[in-house]
Amino acid sequence: MKTTARRLDGARSGTFSGNIDGLDLAPGGNADPRDVDTLRDAIERRMAQLLVDCGDQADPLAAAMRSGALSAGKRMRPLLVMLVARDLGCTSPALADVACAVEMVHAASLVLDDMPCMDNAQLRRGKPAIHVQYGEDVAILASVALLSRAFGVLANAGDIPPVTRARLVARLSETIGTQGLVRGQFQDLHGGARTLDAIATTNELKTGVLLGVAVDMAAIIAQADERVAQSLRAFALAAGHAFQIRDDFLDLPGKDIALTGADSGKDTGKDLGKSTVLASLGFDEARRCLARHLHDAERHLEDALGANAATPQFLAGLFGQGKARPRFPLDAGVADQE
Repeated sequence: MKTTARRLDGARSGTFSGNIDGLDLAPGGNADPRDVDTLRDAIERRMAQLLVDCGDQADPLAAAMRSGALSAGKRMRPLLVMLVARDLGCTSPALADVACAVEMVHAASLVLDDMPCMDNAQLRRGKPAIHVQYGEDVAILASVALLSRAFGVLANAGDIPPVTRARLVARLSETIGTQGLVRGQFQDLHGGARTLDAIATTNELKTGVLLGVAVDMAAIIAQADERVAQSLRAFALAAGHAFQIRDDFLDLPGKDIALTGADSGKDTGKDLGKSTVLASLGFDEARRCLARHLHDAERHLEDALGANAATPQFLAGLFGQGKARPRFPLDAGVADQE
């Protein structure tokens, strides 16, 4: 399937020789763009570079920013930016900065999410949460500073025309605000007993919107047509629901190892008592609901990018299927209850 995706200067993007921090992303370059580990390393290096100017090692605020943004993680959202754009034929070196901006917003949201007045989580990715390490005041300020840095990175991204940068900034702003992450967190904290539809809406705002902005930004930079962009948004919505339901399972004490084969380092049990899909439907039906969302995500992604694109293989790997089985099976991601 062909998509309408062009270079920013109007030439066919497949001929562009993109380079990100020494990583050649053009066809025939020195790294296969489907090598997720290579792309993740490039993102990590670029993130560290972009945070250098925030202060020295002795500055607690700068240290908290780096701890929040550079701690170990899958980097799913920035990788989505880069992989989707690549699958659409774009290899602009600006992709790394756009991807890092999305990850900075995600990191800022996690710092706030863990605060005692929010989820009161003590751990994040196997380490003490930022407010535990640096104090609540520094954690709040570090989160605000990460948001500010994200917009600064977008505003100054090279190789992107001003009108495109303005679209990216506006799209990211919508994602964070009262119709995005902020609203989702508010509903999660103050929703009380909720219907399944209300839970789904909160999940869309807490998880789906950041996946949505990742694929939207990739589509904007690649100049994909609206049909492709709509399919990508539908994918992000379904994938967001799937990841949130999987998080419901992972939040069960002792379930992280059963589901993933490894300790997730998550502060499990902090969402007990909240209205979740798992609590509303029970284990078996929630598992089937997760499978349906994964199936929908696969269908929309294939419609947007084609069956042999790199992005579906990456998403399959996140749900434990690996490169050998790039398609999402209907029982993906959840082990039998023990």
